[in-house]
Amino acid sequence: MELASYLAGERWSDHPACTHPLLAALARLVNDNTSDDNRGKLIELVPSIIGLAGDDLRLDARISLRCATTALPVAAAERQLALAVSVLAAEEVMCRLDGAPSGTLSERSEQALAQVPRAAEQARKFSRAAKITEKGFRRYAAPNAVQLSVVGIVQACIPDPDTLLRELLTEAIADCAALVRGPALPVPRPAAEPMPGSAGPGAAGPAPALRAHR
Repeated sequence: MELASYLAGERWSDHPACTHPLLAALARLVNDNTSDDNRGKLIELVPSIIGLAGDDLRLDARISLRCATTALPVAAAERQLALAVSVLAAEEVMCRLDGAPSGTLSERSEQALAQVPRAAEQARKFSRAAKITEKGFRRYAAPNAVQLSVVGIVQACIPDPDTLLRELLTEAIADCAALVRGPALPVPRPAAEPMPGSAGPGAAGPAPALRAHR
């Protein structure tokens, strides 16, 4: 994040204004918990994190949801309940913001919860009784989900936590980029040239309307 602040023309800081605070927090946690041998591989992600900022609560929800759904299937049993609650909390916030029915889950969340059925059941009971506010989610629930997720991955019994951490950060950056910048548009294809010897568009009547590529 210090390198990001430098490249963005800001004062040297690991809390640059050019990056959403929660995404920057995830980047710091991933950096600090990656081994020395693999930390250098994170440098290539720095340019992509610059400019991903904004007040949209969807950013907080997407980041925490990405973290919790990544960590939940590999985390130790004692962390699964908290991570499952984090998944449900982030999904509930997304439902409110998008106007979807309460309790609607993404396919990724359903798959993650299905791998820990006992924790998922307990989390649903807890979430029905709890009342989370948008302010409380941004200030407490989302940051806690990010920190718990990174710790859960680091301490999980998996062969290569560094790779999973890097993939988590890469995917979180992509989630934020889709919200801040919108999905990338495909490059329009050039019009095809008529075949030699074939009739031109005007020979057999008006040319058919072309659909715009989006």
